Amino acid sequence: MTTGAADPRRWWVLALLSGLAFMILLDMTVVNVALPLIQDGLGFSDSGLTWVVNGYVLAAGGLLLLGGRLADVFGRRRLLLIGVVIFAVSSIVCGAAATQGMMIVGRFAQGTAEAISAPASLGLIALLFTDPKERTKALGIWGGLVALGGTLGYVISGVLTDLTTWRWIFFINVPIAVAVLLIVPRLVTESRMVREKGDRLDVAGAATSTAGLVAIVYGLLQAAEHSWGSASVLVPLLAGAGLLVAMIVIERRAKNPLIPLSFFANRTRSVINVTSLFFMAAFISYTFLLTLFEQHILGYSPLQTGLAYLPLGFAIGAGIGLGTALAPSLGVRTVAAAGFIGAGAGLLLTSMVGVDSTYFGGILPGMIVFGLFAGATMPAATNAALHGVTTQDSSLASGVQTTMQQVGGALGLAVLVPLTIRYAMAEIYNGVSPEAAVTSGYAMAFRVGAALMVLGGVLIAVLFERVGPEPRDPTAEIVAAAR
Repeated sequence: MTTGAADPRRWWVLALLSGLAFMILLDMTVVNVALPLIQDGLGFSDSGLTWVVNGYVLAAGGLLLLGGRLADVFGRRRLLLIGVVIFAVSSIVCGAAATQGMMIVGRFAQGTAEAISAPASLGLIALLFTDPKERTKALGIWGGLVALGGTLGYVISGVLTDLTTWRWIFFINVPIAVAVLLIVPRLVTESRMVREKGDRLDVAGAATSTAGLVAIVYGLLQAAEHSWGSASVLVPLLAGAGLLVAMIVIERRAKNPLIPLSFFANRTRSVINVTSLFFMAAFISYTFLLTLFEQHILGYSPLQTGLAYLPLGFAIGAGIGLGTALAPSLGVRTVAAAGFIGAGAGLLLTSMVGVDSTYFGGILPGMIVFGLFAGATMPAATNAALHGVTTQDSSLASGVQTTMQQVGGALGLAVLVPLTIRYAMAEIYNGVSPEAAVTSGYAMAFRVGAALMVLGGVLIAVLFERVGPEPRDPTAEIVAAAR
């Protein structure tokens, strides 16, 4: 694979890498509908069960930046294949879990696999598609399948747990991983950044950034069960913040920093990474709370809950196609800003649900609007996150964006779920029936999510640079010659 000419196999590679990304993100959400069955099967307590979800998020969110830099330094194909092997083995561990510890270790390993393979995968796509229009289309396809993986996890989980057993939500990953391991080496050659003799990986920067992110994600997850003023929340958050400050000091002095501070000089990349926090906080909280509303208030079964998300998947797919088609003519800024604001309108529609709402009258309208506009945002946002990125830093850029998404999802759940519960308790104290009070809490959380989306859209509209053709990569010829 060279950077001088387009690789004729690039679309086949894109299909394979997109399928892999779909499978990996699928496993972040696929367990949600099956959690009650996993709890019964392995004897988890309510608090212990949260680690089936949190173990994955904690590992993925904390290790993504390190995974991106390792891919740039040691080879994107190599790190991708290592991540796939870890993912396949950890999926088998989860599916065969006979104890709680076995399941939690497997989920931590799955999150680690995402942190290793996801930045390498997106970095390879950025290198394969050098033409700006082709890159926009390719990133739209990749980002769309990733988003569909997160959404369809609910559908697949409901179907598999209803028709077979919860163990198959993990075992189904193995044949896909084997296919990737067999095909990728045949289609993709190795690529990595050029390193001068004597250069060393920034171990101190890697250690402080990884530990800092792990601590912050852990603190955010603890906030779902403890008050914000408790030591369980404050200690890891403050420790994480201190470690990230130390990382900035280290990066300013390092000869070959893990995250060059000049990376954030590009305003478009910086803004889209910040607004990714808002997007994922609203998106993950929407699907999580809507699942609870459907099962606890409307009485849906796991299968019904899963199937109820099908329109969201179709709407996201349609939005991705629309956003990919419009971005070249309207510009990334316009499409991304409109997508954020439109998705906020969808959440506002959803916030009108009540205890007597029906699926078609109360849930579906907001779901379609939200999915369509959120999908339109995805290719534009991914393109903006890679705007102006050189060959040297392609995997790092994807790692930064994915890290912000993971932290955003954790932050959304950590803030909005406790907020929902406290709001509902206040309503009950005021004499409102429990079902109506809980529904009011869900509606309030949807409105907060809508506000985050609109705020993100405004920031994009005001602060984005004009995203035109990609600048010439000064390292491209050097990398090509090195290979």
